[in-house]
Amino acid sequence: MNIEHLAHDDGQMVRQYEYDDESMLAVDFGPQDADASVDVVDGTVIVITGDEQQEFELPEHAGSAQALMKNGVLTIELKEEDTL
Repeated sequence: MNIEHLAHDDGQMVRQYEYDDESMLAVDFGPQDADASVDVVDGTVIVITGDEQQEFELPEHAGSAQALMKNGVLTIELKEEDTL
């Protein structure tokens, strides 16, 4: 699943912000998922909410990624790969 599918299929609020060398995605899962956990493994963001697990593939151009969940909002920070 990708972020666009999540926003369309589940009606989640999704925002994307672009900066010079990084981008950020924010997904509001709502207060019912405030205790969700998140991890990034091999280019995939894994979100666990209760008994459900959702996986999101990161864009190929993402060099490194950090993800955190706070108050039901998933934030994914992507740094662009260095191209030398």
